[in-house]
Amino acid sequence: MAHHQNVGTSRYLFEDLKTLLARASPFRSGDALAGVAAKDAVERVAAQRALADVPLRAFLAEAVVPYESDDVTRLLLDGHDGRAFAPVGHMTVGEFRDWLLSDEADSARLSGLARGLTPEMVAAVSKLMRLQDLVLVAAKCEVVTRFRNTLGLRGHMSTRLQPNHPTDDLQGVAAAVLDGLFLGAGDAVIGINPVTESVERFVELTSLLDRVRRHLDIPTQACVLGHVTTALAAMKRGAPVDLVFQSIGGTEGTNRSFGVTLSMLAEAREAALALRRGTIGDHVMYFETGQGSALSADAHSGVDQQTLEARAYGVARTFSPLLVNTVVGFIGPEYLADGKQITRAGLEDHFCGKLLGLPMGCDVCYTVHADADQDDVDALLTLLGVAGCNYIMGVPGSDDVMLNYQSTSFHDALYVRKVLGKRPAPEFESWLERIGLVDAAGQLQQVELPAAFRPLLGSV
Repeated sequence: MAHHQNVGTSRYLFEDLKTLLARASPFRSGDALAGVAAKDAVERVAAQRALADVPLRAFLAEAVVPYESDDVTRLLLDGHDGRAFAPVGHMTVGEFRDWLLSDEADSARLSGLARGLTPEMVAAVSKLMRLQDLVLVAAKCEVVTRFRNTLGLRGHMSTRLQPNHPTDDLQGVAAAVLDGLFLGAGDAVIGINPVTESVERFVELTSLLDRVRRHLDIPTQACVLGHVTTALAAMKRGAPVDLVFQSIGGTEGTNRSFGVTLSMLAEAREAALALRRGTIGDHVMYFETGQGSALSADAHSGVDQQTLEARAYGVARTFSPLLVNTVVGFIGPEYLADGKQITRAGLEDHFCGKLLGLPMGCDVCYTVHADADQDDVDALLTLLGVAGCNYIMGVPGSDDVMLNYQSTSFHDALYVRKVLGKRPAPEFESWLERIGLVDAAGQLQQVELPAAFRPLLGSV
């Protein structure tokens, strides 16, 4: 369905919803590379004005990626909850924005609405919002998940302890794990990106993390971020797998480029559930996403990268994950060129994921050839803390020596917790207090290495 909008003496025509969404999207290098971005600011404003008048119901009638050829589209539309959608079903995109910003849209109402929203609806409304709007609405969303601890509670911000090593050296990984634990990191997950997809090394790394966790009696979960098929093979060998990880995208073709299908994800989830390793919950999946992945796989179907990112969250929601995070600046400047674009994308992603009912975190990061630096990281980190982001990354010195990109450090997590009054997951914080790393007020103590760490340190 075509959409028209007049701006001054000019009349703009947008031939379908896909084109309208792309032209309305705030500028980013990936959309320009794909040839779908607005040609100038005037066309962008015209598209945003036209988008504001589109009924939310239009997104149920017109798919941006064809239903017949894309299993993600079928998953999203076939699984739509009409009853949950009913309270906002009469609204346009612009009216929905106004309602989201009102006091009427409180945490309970937003939680009840989540299953009634499609990714395209939340992507559309995000395109009409300033940064403060994205922060304000996301801060009202509370998405809580559980495995061995409780994540996502209001007033809490967790961290993924990311002890990557350029050769998967077990001693190097273990040293980084202990470094992060000593600085209060790791309540979201202790998660390693392996260098290879070797099942044998996957089992070794998983077993190492499990030994450390059990020795210190840490109420957290571990994950080796190998391919879903590697995790399945490791589980068949009896590996102590807590969470199953997979990178996912917003189209069938993007997921195919990752070597994954929806049925594989379902199989892996069932296998992890069967292990019954969670103690207080059964959220066993961990997904990562990033704007630009569909374009880099030549599987974007002419859709803008932010809308496709939101569709990836629709995929994640199907599998009830413990953790989802956007690796916002990781893919590179071809898709998000600078700090301004990365900041906007990170807040959009967090907002869209939270509205869809996901436990959203963010890897606040950039590659060394992007026009960004640690000041941009600080700014986005602080905004995400205000917005109620569930978790961030904890990387030794902010510099991932295996993946070769810049992220947030253990000390960055301490900063945002201190200035915003955030706490770790409650069970994890109790553990930190029990072993003497924090005081009763949650403040990190400068103490000697706890006795429980010393046998592990000796073996490292």
